[in-house]
Amino acid sequence: MAGSRPEAQDHPPENGFTPLERPAPRLLQHIDGCVLPSLGGFGRHQKQLVVLTWIPALFIGFSQFSDHFLLAQPNGTCVLPAGNYSNWTGSPLLSSEAPALQLGANGTAEGPGDSAELLCACEERRLELQTGLLQNVVTKWHLVCDSAWKVHIAKFSLLVGLIFGYLVMGVMADWFGRHPVLILSALFMLVFGLSVAFSVNVTMFSTLRFFEGFCLAGLALSLYVLRIELCLPGWRFSMTMVASFLKVGGQLLMPGVASLCRHWPNGDDWQVLQIVIISPFVLMLPYVWIFPESLRWLLATQHYKRSKAMMLRIARKNKVDITTEPSGVLAELEQELHKKPQRSCIVKMMSTRNLWKNIVVLCVNSLTGYGIHHCFARSMMDPEAQPTALCHTDYYTMAGIAVATCLALCPAVGLMGRRGGLLTFMIITALASLLQLGLLNLIGKYSLRHDTVLRDTLNRKFSVAFSIIGMFSSHAVSTLSIFFCAEITPTVIRGGGLGLVLASAGFGMLTAPIMELHNQKGYFLHHVIFACCTLLCIICLLLLPEPRGQPLPESLADGETFTRQTLLHPGEQHLLLVKYERDYSRVHDTPLHLTTTGGATAAVATALAAVPASYALATGGEVIGNCAIANGV
Repeated sequence: MAGSRPEAQDHPPENGFTPLERPAPRLLQHIDGCVLPSLGGFGRHQKQLVVLTWIPALFIGFSQFSDHFLLAQPNGTCVLPAGNYSNWTGSPLLSSEAPALQLGANGTAEGPGDSAELLCACEERRLELQTGLLQNVVTKWHLVCDSAWKVHIAKFSLLVGLIFGYLVMGVMADWFGRHPVLILSALFMLVFGLSVAFSVNVTMFSTLRFFEGFCLAGLALSLYVLRIELCLPGWRFSMTMVASFLKVGGQLLMPGVASLCRHWPNGDDWQVLQIVIISPFVLMLPYVWIFPESLRWLLATQHYKRSKAMMLRIARKNKVDITTEPSGVLAELEQELHKKPQRSCIVKMMSTRNLWKNIVVLCVNSLTGYGIHHCFARSMMDPEAQPTALCHTDYYTMAGIAVATCLALCPAVGLMGRRGGLLTFMIITALASLLQLGLLNLIGKYSLRHDTVLRDTLNRKFSVAFSIIGMFSSHAVSTLSIFFCAEITPTVIRGGGLGLVLASAGFGMLTAPIMELHNQKGYFLHHVIFACCTLLCIICLLLLPEPRGQPLPESLADGETFTRQTLLHPGEQHLLLVKYERDYSRVHDTPLHLTTTGGATAAVATALAAVPASYALATGGEVIGNCAIANGV
């Protein structure tokens, strides 16, 4: 089996690490093997709860992709030129048929000649959106030209809130439980999300978006962990992919929702859009009563009194009589009721030898996947396309690639496993990146030097093809890295470990507004750095274990037993791990020791040396052996 859990051995401390104490084997420690099967396995109760974790995934998709509409860049038309342009040839009031200037990603005007400078120098402009809304944050407060940097701060605020939310809420989920984090996140998501719609300036908007992202991170993380911990090994990946499909569905439906809010009477349609995408979280308020705490977390942290009540509830809903169950889980639970709860924090990961390395590798994978995804998306965009086509075509292309990724992950992971699938998609990402960076330059340098039109056409087609392949594979890498971390991280610190990987993904997504803020300067170097990271990740992925079909680790000691597949047979590996105690009792039977010993010992040594070899052979060496032992030589 790819992922193996060798039997515990009594090893002395090595390399400065203290071995983790392993608890005595008990039924309560084997949740996937003993506890859940005795409660009906993946029964009706668990399936109902998993469905409840799917519903908010659609709303989370709405919120995460709302920036594409709330902060979209408009087209600008100069209505009243400034005094310095009074001699500008043309009507000072441009009609609607006049060509509009497109605002770049950084909010500055892009146009031929002095037209771009004219738009920013205008005393009065008309800004028009092409994203389904009549007005958004940019057009309401005229965040263009000199004020364009405020748009990037607003984009930063949501992503930075997500990063801090993943880190803080992950630790809280391990310390206080998954259920409190879920309910608090949903409650404050409503408070801050609805407050964003009533912002009076861009500063208030950016501040509230930070807290909205913070609560959104806690919501997404707690639902992800609860979904994983509810499932048996054979159901974990399929249940997670259904939630991914629903999240992508929110991305696909977002343009339609924005179009429905376009002609809302007596109000700014961007405010209506914000209210529409936040209001469905009201459906999560009843989760206070209908969604319980994770049984796996209660058992792993020794909340045995609460565990007993929940186990009886689950058995009743699954129509299983646990009192007559021959496994004896309930009887063992009765004996452990006197124990006090023991909580853990992610910082304890540093006391392990293998677990922290695995989590760091997955953090780098997640960061690289999301970071290079923006590089491919930027290369795919056609700078000569019309603004309307640019917005809708690229948005739906990225959503379609996300759907294709989810469809491809299911058979790929089923065939190659978690580690094999992750390694395959990372290799595809590296090849697409290197070919896009190197092959296109070779085409222009060594071939088609005279036919510039054909050369540019081929470069553009190859660039789009490699970008689509790279976006497909990098999205798969990011999705699989997050799921991989949730499987190999122990229950006692699963929230914190998953928070680290999700925060790394947030840092990768943060590279997109950073590049836009600098007007894409340094874009090539940015792509080169992430291409090098993909090569490093390919090497590090070989060190990861294979968790497919394995029970989830519950304690830190269980997490340490996840090891990668070895090239040796299990018996040979066991012999390498056994430490034999060497016998040094006869190390003093050396000529050097014999010459340094004085008195009778030296005389005996001389006598022994004088014994004929034939006598020694005749007696089998017994006399020599006996004398040596008798004299202590």
